[in-house]
Amino acid sequence: MLPPLFTRHRFLRHAVALSAALLTAPLAAWAAPASGEPVWFGVSGPLTGQNAQYGAQWKAGFDLALEHINAQGGIHGRPLAYNFEDSQSDPRQSVAIAQKLVNDKRVLIELGDFSSPASMAASPIYQRAGLVQLGFTNSHPDFTKGGDYIWSPSISQADAQPLLADLAVKTLGFKRIAVLFLNTDWGRTSKDVLVKAAQERGAQLAIAEGYQPDEKDFRSTLVRVRDANPDGVVLISYYPDGALIAGQVRSVGLKQPIAAVGSVYSPKFIELGGAAVNGIHTNTAFFPEEPRTEVQAFVKSFRAKYSKEPDAFNAYAYDAVVYAAAALREAGPKADRKAVRDAFYKIKDVPSVIFGKATFDAQTRRVIGVKSVNLVVKDGKWAQVDEKAAALASAK
Repeated sequence: MLPPLFTRHRFLRHAVALSAALLTAPLAAWAAPASGEPVWFGVSGPLTGQNAQYGAQWKAGFDLALEHINAQGGIHGRPLAYNFEDSQSDPRQSVAIAQKLVNDKRVLIELGDFSSPASMAASPIYQRAGLVQLGFTNSHPDFTKGGDYIWSPSISQADAQPLLADLAVKTLGFKRIAVLFLNTDWGRTSKDVLVKAAQERGAQLAIAEGYQPDEKDFRSTLVRVRDANPDGVVLISYYPDGALIAGQVRSVGLKQPIAAVGSVYSPKFIELGGAAVNGIHTNTAFFPEEPRTEVQAFVKSFRAKYSKEPDAFNAYAYDAVVYAAAALREAGPKADRKAVRDAFYKIKDVPSVIFGKATFDAQTRRVIGVKSVNLVVKDGKWAQVDEKAAALASAK
């Protein structure tokens, strides 16, 4: 029965808004705000160090999700809360944090770490202790192979890199590709998958050059790339190093078009790179101008709270809390850690900004379905690629 003050029209508008805001329990719209002792999840991620900006983006997504979830009754009437431990995305720190979190019996699920190497270093600890590790930005293909307590809504590089190869080879027409990659386990694995996928699509590898996470001067590497005479460059980078590379590319005479892995997709990439990143292409699972209801509702609420545009990492963090909340609700009001693990096998069609509806594959422990939007930096803004225009340009 509808609350008496609601007209049918107002009810329908309200129900659509709540669904789009990713409130996972259908009746939660009428629940009282959460109160009492919190239900806790732990977070291991970078709040300081060279990846600190990602931790800040996570927090923005987390806090918006908690605002929505707790206003709708939280987890069986209790508020959802988190303890964010600063790992600097360093495997040594993530291991120490894992030991701390598994010993805190209040923590029923862990989110993070940011990089796959930091997460995978800690995975054995979470697996042995029986605490779900939800690595929501961990795209390394081997991440979820760590055990049945290791889950991820992140699209595996085994699926993501072929999409980047499609963009580089099929859409942009690259025939001889130069690859610059972050020389970490994630970067090397991504490079290997990309090169294989590009070759399967008819392209050749002109050169592949790795660089260190703390590297700032890329000119000697870029000279070697220039001398290999590629017709296109692919960056496997995060947005800070990707923007630095873009700023030095033209100084060595490299004028070839550039495509980059989706990790560069952020307003920060443009802020850091300025005019140097104009014309760089990427693909991403999240784009705020995508017309889907779930995306537009998230964008609207994010803008209202923070007065700025959300990026992919805000969306990933928001979704991660929604998935965690869905599992905690499914596990029941007296859930232990094992019940939370079991719940991930049961939850289906969880409302999601990224996927629309998310269901985890019981074997891979990743969300079923891969999607991608091709983007380009145009006049200092991210814009969706005109596929027909790009195909005509690459054919010339």
